[in-house]
Amino acid sequence: MSDLADLYQDVILEHSRHPRNFGKPESAGRQARGNNPLCGDRVAVFLTLDGDRISDVHFEAKGCAISVASASMMTEMVRGKTVDEAKVLFDRFQALVTGKATSGWNGLEELEALSGVKEFPTRIKCATLPWHTLIAAMAGSQDEVKTE
Repeated sequence: MSDLADLYQDVILEHSRHPRNFGKPESAGRQARGNNPLCGDRVAVFLTLDGDRISDVHFEAKGCAISVASASMMTEMVRGKTVDEAKVLFDRFQALVTGKATSGWNGLEELEALSGVKEFPTRIKCATLPWHTLIAAMAGSQDEVKTE
């Protein structure tokens, strides 16, 4: 990637303009909030667990296209997964956006649109904030997630 324009691929813009699972549900068993004070991204993740399986997940966000798109894609990827499976997805996503991924995505190709953030270190925090907030929600943490 040679410039920031390459980062905003169609899939990122689509998820940013029309985010999936956006909004606070009427009920959620767990929730967490995240904040990236460097750029102003804010995200809230709302989870409903059925045992250890994520039966519902929504988010609210104010921030850049990367942050909103990442949250939208994340909710689509983790719904129906167990908490442990979602943690594995988090680890794989973290490796992808930091340039440490070593294997294919096996059906998660849409997330590859965010791989370009590795060329822009400050944008890695934008892409990973929703995922860190998801981890906090799964853990039942009440502390605000920060990227600092």
